[in-house]
Amino acid sequence: MTEFQILPLDMADEQTAVTTHRIGHRAYAVEAELIAFDGIPALRESLEEMRAQPLNWLGAVHGNTLAAFIAWREDTDPVEIDRLCVDPEWFRQGLAGRLLTHLLNEIVPDRDIVVTTGAANDPAVALYKRLGFTRGEDFQPVPGLTMAHFELRRH
Repeated sequence: MTEFQILPLDMADEQTAVTTHRIGHRAYAVEAELIAFDGIPALRESLEEMRAQPLNWLGAVHGNTLAAFIAWREDTDPVEIDRLCVDPEWFRQGLAGRLLTHLLNEIVPDRDIVVTTGAANDPAVALYKRLGFTRGEDFQPVPGLTMAHFELRRH
């Protein structure tokens, strides 16, 4: 079993930002195939646009290798998970669950949380359900794309 540390990520660090951006593109390319929609905004997001987002970042790191990350907004109520990405090379290692569990239990243990994902992204849908999120109404932000909305209420 590979050991990972869950660490804050600093998007001001060039190498961290470049690696995070690359992993996001690789992960969203897989999701685009899963949900049969290649218009995911993060797929077209530049490095500068990603860095400009008002997000907090955590990564799953093995040695010097970033394998997965989660990013969220704490300045909203409820907390909004913006992205949860695993490098395809590290799929099926439980990293998304570890990152999400760390966020829920260590960073925002008393806050309500919301997240959306492609409704056809079965691995993500299963993860959120397994961790206690409740699925709300699906919605279509654009024709051809159905999104699933999840929330975790703590009050």
